[in-house]
Amino acid sequence: MNTLSVIWAPLVPWESLVLAGVICGLAVGVALWRGLRGWALRGMALAVLLLALAQPSIQTEEGKSLSDIVFLLDDRSASQNLSDRSAQTDKAVASLTRQIEARPNTELRRITVGDAPENAGTLLGSAMAEALAAEPRARVAGALMVTDGQAHDAGLMPDLPAPLQVLLTGHKADWDRRLVIQSAPSFGIIGEPVSIRLKVEDMGQVPDKAPKTAELKIAIDGAAAQSYQVNVGEDLELPLVLDHGGQNVVQFSLTPVAGELTDRNNDAVVQMNGVRDRLRVLLVSGEPHAGERTWRNLLKSDAAVDLVHFTILRPPEKQDGVPVSELSLIAFPTRELFVDKIHDFDLIIFDRYAARGILPQSYFANIAQYVRDGGAVLVSAGPEFATVESLWQTPLKDILPARPTGRVFSQSYLPRPTRLGMRHPVTAGLAGMPPVDPAKDGGTKHWGHWLRQIELGDVRGETVLTGAQDAPLLVMSREGKGRVALLASDQAWLWDRGYDGGGPQLELLKRIAHWEMKEPELEEEALYAEVQPGAMGFTIVRRSMAEKTGPVTITRPDGTTAQVDLKETAPGRFTAQWAASEAGLYRLKQGDMDRVVALGPASPREYEQTIASGAPLAQAVAGSGGAVTRLEEGIPQIRSVREGRPSAGQGWIGITPRGASEVADIRVMPVLPAWAWLVLAALLTVGAWLYEGRGRRRQTG
Repeated sequence: MNTLSVIWAPLVPWESLVLAGVICGLAVGVALWRGLRGWALRGMALAVLLLALAQPSIQTEEGKSLSDIVFLLDDRSASQNLSDRSAQTDKAVASLTRQIEARPNTELRRITVGDAPENAGTLLGSAMAEALAAEPRARVAGALMVTDGQAHDAGLMPDLPAPLQVLLTGHKADWDRRLVIQSAPSFGIIGEPVSIRLKVEDMGQVPDKAPKTAELKIAIDGAAAQSYQVNVGEDLELPLVLDHGGQNVVQFSLTPVAGELTDRNNDAVVQMNGVRDRLRVLLVSGEPHAGERTWRNLLKSDAAVDLVHFTILRPPEKQDGVPVSELSLIAFPTRELFVDKIHDFDLIIFDRYAARGILPQSYFANIAQYVRDGGAVLVSAGPEFATVESLWQTPLKDILPARPTGRVFSQSYLPRPTRLGMRHPVTAGLAGMPPVDPAKDGGTKHWGHWLRQIELGDVRGETVLTGAQDAPLLVMSREGKGRVALLASDQAWLWDRGYDGGGPQLELLKRIAHWEMKEPELEEEALYAEVQPGAMGFTIVRRSMAEKTGPVTITRPDGTTAQVDLKETAPGRFTAQWAASEAGLYRLKQGDMDRVVALGPASPREYEQTIASGAPLAQAVAGSGGAVTRLEEGIPQIRSVREGRPSAGQGWIGITPRGASEVADIRVMPVLPAWAWLVLAALLTVGAWLYEGRGRRRQTG
């Protein structure tokens, strides 16, 4: 394909040429007005000179036509797997591909879009923008998009130079029901209600026979679910009460309804951290001793602890003649503490307390019942525990995990973990822990020594620490719904003072207290998962006192299952890495232990809006002059349409041929060489002179 054109390369500025042309025109006009002969030839000579200065050239371009480009975007995101959309897409893509490849001078650019990482959804706009940037806009004849229309970045759709034709999968009769969490707190106070706002919502062409109520199931930490009937389309405010600290996983599930597109958006998970408003502790001390201040300082150092300290400052055997009326400013409210409000306390600590008749036996019976009902008692025993004034001589003996033999070890010894203690979460991994076998110390410095211990017998709890002569030092047990810990020494304060190098006194006592508070992180038998932010996977953790543990069954979001074997990575801790293929809810199960893990949102973004619609892409389609066509009405035929004309109709869609070309060669030749212009101007000038001279001779003759 060749084209000719005239180009100009003036030797002087165009302004000067225009000025010269005006002057020459005026001169020729004056000659014409005065009737001078030869004015035409002189005018032509001046014109030739002006053309010579303008230096015209003939440009010859040799080019070749370019093919048109048509984009075919194939949406393969998760929502395209609903119903028969995948089959619709396969059929449409195959038909459109054949039609475009059969068109002369037309090239196809195929683009496949899947799920974007980090639950970003379907990024059709970004994919289209990247494809368009890689091609010359002058060659783009159209773009075909086979999709359900749910583009999550429609605002990034570029301005196309040709029609954008959206071919919608799905059906007009599609409908779906989903669960929407509108607001949920990230933490909640243990024992106090927290509100979660949610809504059950129907989308699409909901049939008249669809129920107007839905069954909503709620389960916390994999426990048995509770069912409720809720109205569809109404905002719901649901109060929940958290019963333990740490992470609480609340799972909401809607019972699927026949006919809805998917049940992947029927589940939702809220993860809330349970925190205690105030930890209410009752510290009952016997006679003052060096460790009493350690207990008080430990509990008062935590601003979240409400401490009530009851101390026997004056034992009954002290007879010094002081009147009873002067022994106390106010009467201590023992009945209110141990009867009326005992269940208001989270933990009761007996620190070297001796039963000297100050508290009635009925109070101790009430404390024992408090433990069976779910309370917690910690006994730090001193020498009085081995006497007739021992707490063992009260109704508390029914809940204490061991019996004092009456013997007291007054010698230096190193607290050591038992084999059970190496696995128990209260003592496992404490800094500086010595080995179970003293022969394996190897000269390494461990914890500091203690100097006194009460010998225990008839142990029915779990011994996690031993002391002098391998006697039980720390014994813990469950009683009814509550828990009891017995520390057979009053020497823990030595670690706080740094005696013999000290030890993890604060950490140990905190762990004991939190174990008695039933904190999930300190349960002996636990199954949970550790999810790293931004990671598509998690670490399965099984904590157990057993030497071996079986595999964990994982149920994926799509309902398929897999079994994972665990490996012991620390005493009492078995783990395994799990790489997940998609976001959603994963259920872990081993024996009677269940756990729900939310990897990303329980309902991925792909399932937030499941009804096929052209609304998200409507602006881009209208701006390009394209149209939205439903595939359920048939696969349209592709036609060529001129720019600005309608690009869609009954059973057809249009693309706009561009007729683009590229230049292969350019040649430039002057119209005349410079000497030719000069000769032509000279001939015209001479001709004008001769013509004018002949006229004068005639007049004189």
